[in-house]
Amino acid sequence: MVCVILEKFRDPQLAKKVTEKIHEYAKYIEEQLLFMHICGSHEWSMTHYGIRSLLPENVEVRAGPGCPVCITPASDIDTLVDLALEGKVILSYGDMSRSKGSKGLSVMDTRSLGSDVRLVYSVHDAIIKAKREPEREFIFFGAGFDTTAPPTAYEILNSIPENLSFMISYRYMPPIAGAVLRSSLLGIDGVINPGHSSTITGMKPYYRYFLETRKPQVFCGFEPLDLLLGILMLLKQIREDKPKLENEYTRSVTWSGNIIAQKTLDKVFELGEGYLRGVATLPECGFRFKDKYKNLDVYERYSLKKKSPKDEFVCGARCGEVILGLTDPPECPLYMKECTPSTPKGPTMVSQEGTCKIWAEHGITNSICRI
Repeated sequence: MVCVILEKFRDPQLAKKVTEKIHEYAKYIEEQLLFMHICGSHEWSMTHYGIRSLLPENVEVRAGPGCPVCITPASDIDTLVDLALEGKVILSYGDMSRSKGSKGLSVMDTRSLGSDVRLVYSVHDAIIKAKREPEREFIFFGAGFDTTAPPTAYEILNSIPENLSFMISYRYMPPIAGAVLRSSLLGIDGVINPGHSSTITGMKPYYRYFLETRKPQVFCGFEPLDLLLGILMLLKQIREDKPKLENEYTRSVTWSGNIIAQKTLDKVFELGEGYLRGVATLPECGFRFKDKYKNLDVYERYSLKKKSPKDEFVCGARCGEVILGLTDPPECPLYMKECTPSTPKGPTMVSQEGTCKIWAEHGITNSICRI
């Protein structure tokens, strides 16, 4: 059944009809329109399926700060690099382990200096590894958005070995959408909201930003037709001058979201300021442990002072501008020269959800921004 549904969302004839509708609406809109999505998986689909090549000249969709690895603070990476060199075992997801901090070192780079860095596929995997070696100290690098935070909260509510602590770099997505919508620098006309994280949060937390900005928002899935329909919905709202919060991804996203996951998060974490690398510090965007669980926080466990947020990238790299959607990857002087998927210099080329890596793996060498 699922396969049949997905096939329909990849149907070329249906895509053609929706594309024609997009052009029909766009021709009645005189101004140049700039939409932004804030999800790395959306960028992969936009690029892989060539969605941008189907759009009218006056409609552009750019990638915003939706890559979890890309926005993880360099200061968190720097702290883990120091701890790895002190002999702590670092447990990390693959992409995150290769993202470099402000010193030009990733957690994985410290392996060559004798540290013990291991890749895991889940927080449960990290717990198993820590339990097997109770005499050693383990640190799990928890990074991502609302989608990856609930499993960590769930495991913490059950059982965590005493030799395991956490570097928590999770970020709450709705304030990021709010910042994008408010930004006079970006000048966005509408936003394609994430699919995965919105399955957890639901649409409700985004409504405050709609009331504040009165700009169109559409929640989208990841298939070609999902994105085309989402763009059509944004255009229809603008054409009819009826902006609203709209849901294209009805097969997964609801108004209230996953209540069980939300309650699980609320038991373990609270929201505070969260820094996004290359972007800004946003209120109510960063997950942090509640008092009951602060002993699991790596900063508390080892009496560490938090490093000042840094967004340093390799000299000459324009990762920050790419993360914000101000620059296309080919406009960076390092793109596909010093910085390639096999020799990444910045986080946007490290992550599978990074715009630079996605464009590089699809052979895009020219800027395609039109507006």
